[in-house]
Amino acid sequence: MIRLVILLILFLVSLLSVFKAPAYYLWMLAIGVSEFPLLFAGITSVVLASGIWFQKYQAASTLIGVVALLLFLSPIVRSYMVASSLKKEFVEAFGPGSAIVNGDSTQAPFSFFRMFETKPKVAFKTFVYNNDRGVPLSLNFYPSAFDGKRPCVISVHGGSWAGGDNSELPELNSYLAKQGYQVAAINYRLAPQYQTPAPVEDVAEAFAYLKAHADELNIDTNKFVLLGRSAGAQIALLSAYTHPEPGLRGVVDFYGPADMVWGYSIPSNPLIMDSRKVMENYIGGSYPAVPQKYAACSPLEFVNKQSVPTLMLHGDNDVLVSPQHSRRLNKKLADNGIKHYWLKLPWATHGFDYNLYGPGGQLSTYVVERFINTVTK
Repeated sequence: MIRLVILLILFLVSLLSVFKAPAYYLWMLAIGVSEFPLLFAGITSVVLASGIWFQKYQAASTLIGVVALLLFLSPIVRSYMVASSLKKEFVEAFGPGSAIVNGDSTQAPFSFFRMFETKPKVAFKTFVYNNDRGVPLSLNFYPSAFDGKRPCVISVHGGSWAGGDNSELPELNSYLAKQGYQVAAINYRLAPQYQTPAPVEDVAEAFAYLKAHADELNIDTNKFVLLGRSAGAQIALLSAYTHPEPGLRGVVDFYGPADMVWGYSIPSNPLIMDSRKVMENYIGGSYPAVPQKYAACSPLEFVNKQSVPTLMLHGDNDVLVSPQHSRRLNKKLADNGIKHYWLKLPWATHGFDYNLYGPGGQLSTYVVERFINTVTK
């Protein structure tokens, strides 16, 4: 009976690899299920193997356990399915040679064995890039492993515009530094004390600081890329489309809200997040009260034929920011003839890149590296 109950619980957890999480704490669990599949599959296998000691309900519990095991492993299988056409689609979007990095065209977008690799770690230095905004604004600078002037990636963290900081998800910063990029992960002013467009102004200040210190930091000021996650992606996109800095070559959007007007009209599941309240704190009121401000901070409203190349990454099971945001931005970019690519991950939820070498982490890192390499050539 105990084995049956445990396997039934594991089966219910495994459903998060297929269906959207119905509550906030289950969303966090869904990240683990989809990006650490071997951990959950291993636990299930151990419980299944214990069946030799239990006779009662053995058949039923074994069947439930096998189904759970298959569901836990499904993100790996689906990653291989996405990977099978990924290189071809990326080359179609950005042209011949865009999938080649450092002369290597053979790296697969996903590998089972890479799931066991050790996460990269590069020591960073912290600099204050602005003292004039009411709070000191700092950035963590990850130096390139290569000498000389190098392209620079400016990373903008998530946190619903009201939380988080630049210490989050540092593994991609370290990975990109090892591949030859300077990386600056910035802090910015947070809601509700500071509202839009304050974070975009902070991004501009970060650009100014990095350009002013380009010689000592070995930055090629003609080769910048903005990268943001969630709320940080909205900030990065809005900055890229409304204040395209000289030298900005592209923008990377990890599951960001691109249409704030549409987003307010379709609120998130309240058991996940009060998305309207989050937006009101950041924008300064409800949509009926300040509709012009919602339009003014909707990145897709500012896409035009001169916009920079854009990379979008979104999971279909995202319960915090609907993948419809990326779908709508994708159409606007296509209508304006902007080079872009949208990586769709059918099993993934918000924050799928938490594990750099998980299914979503590997696929996203593959396209991010190639996008940055292509636009900074």
